[in-house]
Amino acid sequence: MNQIKNNPFPYSHTNKRYYTIDHYFQNKYGQKVAKVPLNAGFTCPNRDGSKGVGGCSFCSSYGSGDSILSFHDTLKFQYETGLERMRQKWPGCLGFAYFQSYTNTYAPFPVLKSIYDPFFEDDSVSGVCIATRADCLSEEIVAYLDQQAQKKEVWIELGLQSVHEKTIASLNRQHSTQIVFDWIKRLKNTSIKTCVHLINSLPYENEEMMLESVRQVAKAHPNAIKIHMLHIVKNSALATQYLIHPFALLNKEEYVDLVVRQLELLPQDMIIERLTGDAIKEELIAPSWTLKKTIVLNDIDKRMVELQTFQGRLYAQ
Repeated sequence: MNQIKNNPFPYSHTNKRYYTIDHYFQNKYGQKVAKVPLNAGFTCPNRDGSKGVGGCSFCSSYGSGDSILSFHDTLKFQYETGLERMRQKWPGCLGFAYFQSYTNTYAPFPVLKSIYDPFFEDDSVSGVCIATRADCLSEEIVAYLDQQAQKKEVWIELGLQSVHEKTIASLNRQHSTQIVFDWIKRLKNTSIKTCVHLINSLPYENEEMMLESVRQVAKAHPNAIKIHMLHIVKNSALATQYLIHPFALLNKEEYVDLVVRQLELLPQDMIIERLTGDAIKEELIAPSWTLKKTIVLNDIDKRMVELQTFQGRLYAQ
């Protein structure tokens, strides 16, 4: 018990009892690194009719790129202005190009190369992170990104959201959960790092279902995970459903307790990129407590101290 109190977690340079992305970057680059969100003008097979229309039911009209302020501008302008904004908060920080909006491998390969090559060739860009759907990866794309990963850090972020097929079907995801795990396994044979997204409080999922999603991600062992609370946002299919037939959402205290339990189940060397998500205040229908990100994160820290627990305490290989 004293060991936990005095040295709460080996992958931490602060009071955190979990492995933050900030700690990872500090260790690797020796300074703060900021991910600059970008919109490259992609769409999604679940929006253009090739697999479905309307997108995933939880997704906003911005394709998860709600925080991008200049998404109609060139990628170079987006990156430079985004990094400048980050440096107002963290002077001198390094920049990662983060292709966030929609499905960022959903285009012919020559188009993808024309978008990504300038960032790989720019020595001032520390790394490239690409958010996409697992059903929009290919061996050709992965081989290209693996080659680029010999020059600078490359991440692929895959949306999983839940391991429960019934939930995934209800969200209009239009692909199975297994394809996500198949690509995580395949990418382990490359120099590309992987991050998986999960959403807590999806419609009609109970706590045990959410814990099971984390257990299966822990078993697959990607490099990192992002955990979000579900946002009900305007102009999404889920908002229409919620306003007609409201379903229960976790309150802040329930969410904090759940996240602590989820962290206990994850391996200690899995990077935690996020434990909260972003939503534009004017677009958010519910839950309003998610707007207070700092409070939520502080409450998670406090709860872990109260329980004298830490990431990986209950991880079973």
